[in-house]
Amino acid sequence: MTTETVHSADTQFESRVLPAAEDLPLDNGYPSQEDLEISNINEVEELGETLDTPVSPHACAYCSLDSPRSVVKCNICNKWFCNSKNGTSTSHIINHFVLSHHSSVSLHPDSDLGDTVLECYNCGCKNVFVLGFVPAKSEAVVVILCRLPCAQTKNVSWDTDQWQPLIENRQFLSWVAEEPTDEELLRARMISPSQISKLEAKWRSNKDATINDIDVPDGREEVPHVLMRYADAYQYQRSFAPLVKIEADYDKHLKESQALEHISVSWTLALNNRHLASFALSTFESNGLKVAVGDEMILRYSGVQHPEWEGRGYIVRLPNSFQDQLTLELKPNKSLPPTHLNTGFTAEFVWKGTSYDRMQEAMKKFAVVKKSVSGFLYYKILGHDVPDLEFDVEMPAQFSIPHFTQLNVSQANAIRHVLQRPLSLIQGPPGTGKTVTSATIVYHLSKLHKERILVCAPSNVAVDHLAAKLRDLGLKVVRLTAKSREDVESSVSNLGLHNLVSRSAKGELKKLLKLKEDVGELSSTDTKKFVKQVRKSELEILRKADVVCCTCVGAGDKRLEAKFRTVLIDESTQASEPECLIPIVKGAKQVILVGDHQQLGPVILDRKAADAGLKQSLFERLISLGHVPIRLEVQYRMNPHLSEFPSNMFYEGSLQNGVTIEQRTVDNSTFPWPIHGLPMMFWSNYGREEISGNGTSYLNRIEAMNCERVITKLFRDGVKPDQIGVITPYEGQRAYIVQYMQMSGSMDKDLYMNVEVASVDAFQGREKDYIILSCVRANEQQAIGFLSDPRRLNVALTRSKYGLVILGNPRSLSRNSLWSHLLVYFRQKGCLVEGALDNLQLCTVQLTRSANARAVRKPNFDKSRFNNVSDFGKVNFADFDTQSLMSYGGADEFDITGNGQLNSFLNNYSSFSQPVQPQTAIDANTFDGTINFDSSLARGLQEYSATSKFENTVIDEGDVKCVEGMKNLRI
Repeated sequence: MTTETVHSADTQFESRVLPAAEDLPLDNGYPSQEDLEISNINEVEELGETLDTPVSPHACAYCSLDSPRSVVKCNICNKWFCNSKNGTSTSHIINHFVLSHHSSVSLHPDSDLGDTVLECYNCGCKNVFVLGFVPAKSEAVVVILCRLPCAQTKNVSWDTDQWQPLIENRQFLSWVAEEPTDEELLRARMISPSQISKLEAKWRSNKDATINDIDVPDGREEVPHVLMRYADAYQYQRSFAPLVKIEADYDKHLKESQALEHISVSWTLALNNRHLASFALSTFESNGLKVAVGDEMILRYSGVQHPEWEGRGYIVRLPNSFQDQLTLELKPNKSLPPTHLNTGFTAEFVWKGTSYDRMQEAMKKFAVVKKSVSGFLYYKILGHDVPDLEFDVEMPAQFSIPHFTQLNVSQANAIRHVLQRPLSLIQGPPGTGKTVTSATIVYHLSKLHKERILVCAPSNVAVDHLAAKLRDLGLKVVRLTAKSREDVESSVSNLGLHNLVSRSAKGELKKLLKLKEDVGELSSTDTKKFVKQVRKSELEILRKADVVCCTCVGAGDKRLEAKFRTVLIDESTQASEPECLIPIVKGAKQVILVGDHQQLGPVILDRKAADAGLKQSLFERLISLGHVPIRLEVQYRMNPHLSEFPSNMFYEGSLQNGVTIEQRTVDNSTFPWPIHGLPMMFWSNYGREEISGNGTSYLNRIEAMNCERVITKLFRDGVKPDQIGVITPYEGQRAYIVQYMQMSGSMDKDLYMNVEVASVDAFQGREKDYIILSCVRANEQQAIGFLSDPRRLNVALTRSKYGLVILGNPRSLSRNSLWSHLLVYFRQKGCLVEGALDNLQLCTVQLTRSANARAVRKPNFDKSRFNNVSDFGKVNFADFDTQSLMSYGGADEFDITGNGQLNSFLNNYSSFSQPVQPQTAIDANTFDGTINFDSSLARGLQEYSATSKFENTVIDEGDVKCVEGMKNLRI
């Protein structure tokens, strides 16, 4: 269509996978500032008076503004909204679309374009978030086209290279809907973001509700913050229980309030002859949902071609980087599904509060069951000052296990410490072998105590990975999974309790298993016998195990009624404290927490619960109370050039390199790295960010285009698709990159399809040979959202082994001190470049901090001194971590002593041009006990730390915002 229509687009060609953590709304119905930065809830403190005067039928449902040139109608709910921001950062119509998940509009009949539905001229899509316009070559008109695929289609009549979105800076372009005049704004009703959120929530149950039907709030309801120390476990429970309930209620609301309508289903049969229903789950529909394998769903058919049908099933496969289908395995049903039909279906999520119930039960048990934990651990968890204990154990002659990965000094040091103490924290920076260390610890503890050990992690992926390592050590490992996940294949399926029961079945149990397999179900009498026999077999298998592996939530399974003296929790910094408590209250007397608080933490969706402290892990709180973790110090992943900046910025220069430059250099590579021998670059891209199709995320078309060019160049250099990973903080960009590569890639489409494109969260704990980081953000306001989180940057920078390419806008990013330091580092290395990929030039853009950046006081949090715990006895040194001094901003943001001491010191080392550690690590078995300081930066920081008061550190407010994303609690 031309100017008089502005057509929008369905999500048909937009993303159809689960949202990344960075794109989720964090409050009840109200998106986070980092997602769409609609408005800070504190921007409007005076709520204004509600107008009782009659309003026009086409008046804005928020503010009553009724100018025909400024209002548009939502075609889904038939309400009118204006294009005014009214003092916030987002116009009312866009605000409504984000909160309601609507996306289609009509213009007012009296507007300049008349009564027009905005839709794509080529395909008729009506999602305004993917619509834009291009000029027609032969006429003085514009054509409305969707971003993908129509704007990428070459047409002799349209200049598609000039495509621009209809929404810019979270507001319709003025020729679509004008901004109201100042006079009109004076007559408009004042409405706050919190009122808008409540009104949208009210419309879900009463579509005719008005501003008068909601309670006028006097501010957000305050939730008491968790404490650092507790008098007793009852106070502990009273502090955390309300936060867990808030999170559970929010999760329940999300699951139950969203139905997936008008889905197309494809049918297949599983190996067990159960029906599999697969359908696309778009981010537009799933925004804010926490969906995991094993979740239950209801699938319904209510069309005219078949009688109404309903079936229940469990999710067995989620959308990922390679396919956009969610797959449901249906339970046996008396009524067969209409597999001859593909359309007319709806799906609903069945909410189950098992995860939250187990957290509440663990806190109750901690309070009332005396033997749930040892006395020492009880008081340590409460934050009391208790004397350290040390077990009298016979140390193994050698910590490294024969025919297993040989340990370095810091790993051996950590194991020596753990074996002697009831509570240990191990910090494992990227690539330092946390899993190897954890597996070796479990092996030695198993041999020392001859008792079962409980090994947990927040996610099934982490549990499976560790279980595989323990299996390789020859231990008897049992992998306990939720009943709903027993049919899900994994690398350790053979260790699953249910599979062990089947393989060891004898006598009556074997007969019942065969009968169930042949017939499909058992009689009530046989079912009782079967359940009894299975339970007996399960108890016997668990009793004989050396190690039981499960998720933290899975530790609350009734099948694990026995006590466990020793508990190891891997990736503990990704678990909330109540989640971490579930395995601990199984009678623990020795607890080992493994993690890294400099990487991503727990994911809490409800902002009130997160802000009140639920997002802080037990690992972090113990550090803030002065518990000293042991840091693993040798990384085996990255080319030493790639580890240099993260080591200095996040770990005080303490990381050594267990691999050499030669081991991480590809011979005869033709990739155009700016500096030969330095496999890294920041490629300056100057495209603008755009709102993605789901309305709550962002994309950057120029970065996506250049991402494809980098990948194609790597392909031509002989790199395979599974060696490449693309990381982007925004789901909108992830989806667009996947689609763009399929449409515009110059090589075989299957090659691009097998390149993993995912969020920062999805890549935590993983690695690729080459990483491309697309930053996306580029706007006039210089807002960078999630990118300001140092922990996300740390994860993104430390995934690659051989090469790193960053695509971003240096003007926008340099306004943040952390990114400014990164850009300065790349510039000093000669790796900050711009121009065509085959003709890269040094980038000359000025890197400056915003003059009006606000400074805030950093709370006294996570201050600790990390002693190199060693019984070797020759040297004991302390470096420091304030989570981290440098991780929240550059030296220019710190004002501690007033004499510029730290500023001067960091300036001397700002280039990080000297290697801060030896290129290779020392073998623990040949270590003579002497620790040498090869890092002048680390030594200087130690000297400085002795004279500093870090609780008074001044930092930039934008650098401490950390919004957590999608959490899949896996039972």
